[in-house]
Amino acid sequence: MLTTKELTALEDQLGVEQVMIKKYNAMANQCSDPAIRHRLTSIAGRHQQHYNTLIGYLH
Repeated sequence: MLTTKELTALEDQLGVEQVMIKKYNAMANQCSDPAIRHRLTSIAGRHQQHYNTLIGYLH
């Protein structure tokens, strides 16, 4: 069972991860260099994995 403080921190971090996913995907979509686009998409994917891991703590 998570404490209120832990739950608040977890919710805050989930929000941060969502922002990072959106930002890196947006940058990737605007990028014309395939190597950089791939790197940005990869970073967005890593943040998605972090988000999914954090969601797992809520279940």
